Amino acid sequence: QMQLAESGGGLVQAGGSLRLSCAASGPTFSRYAMAWFRQAPGKARNFVAAVTWSGNSTYYADSVKGRFTISREYASNTMYLQMNTLKPEDTAIYYCAANRGGLGPYDSWGQGTQVTVSS
Repeated sequence: QMQLAESGGGLVQAGGSLRLSCAASGPTFSRYAMAWFRQAPGKARNFVAAVTWSGNSTYYADSVKGRFTISREYASNTMYLQMNTLKPEDTAIYYCAANRGGLGPYDSWGQGTQVTVSS
């Protein structure tokens, strides 16, 4: 399994932007598909975005398409989530996840970072 650590969360006004980072430890980052999930208070954890091990394909939940961008940087073993035009309903704890090979099921998870969007 890979060790993952998220950062970049915080409080932002509606319409603002944040960039989340997920630092991965391990020598085989390039062989892992990576994803972001989020969990709002009292709700289930939901998929947000994913990127393949090659970085050639990305996938998004309908609720974030056109606003969020997932990317990865192999030199630093880091994955990012650029979040623009944030809405109060984006408020949640954001988790990064990894799976060796394909897009899930994900067996490595970070501790999460809180994102709060005020109206």
